[in-house]
Amino acid sequence: MTDQTSTPDAPRRMRLTGLHHVTLISSDLEATSAFYGGTLGLAVERDERNPDDPGARHVWFGDGEGTPGTLVTFLEYPQMPTGQVGRGSTHHLAFGVTSGEEQVAWRDWLRSRGVDCTDVMDRGGLRSIYFRDPDGHILEITTRP
Repeated sequence: MTDQTSTPDAPRRMRLTGLHHVTLISSDLEATSAFYGGTLGLAVERDERNPDDPGARHVWFGDGEGTPGTLVTFLEYPQMPTGQVGRGSTHHLAFGVTSGEEQVAWRDWLRSRGVDCTDVMDRGGLRSIYFRDPDGHILEITTRP
């Protein structure tokens, strides 16, 4: 069998290893850090100036080891207008947990911290809860039934 990447007429295929990170916009990185670090318990991986825009603060959250696939980053732009959901925007981020019990514990934890959170929803192959971060990004915690 030949490697398709070496054949001139073969379609080009990405060799994905997974999702590395997602970057969102924050209006206030102190509030974002309190939420993602304090409420959700993610570790701050990096807190720096963005190399592409040194005027913007850039904070990376993850599992504490910097593992690709656990990373959510935020650029701080307080002057930007509130986003609008539509084509070209991100609808939500989904975090996976290992069990329904852990998911229910997250729902209860979020509610105990004053975070408005849905009941567990059966999504046909997934079970989900939904809530929003301080900037209104929709977040999901999901697991298989």
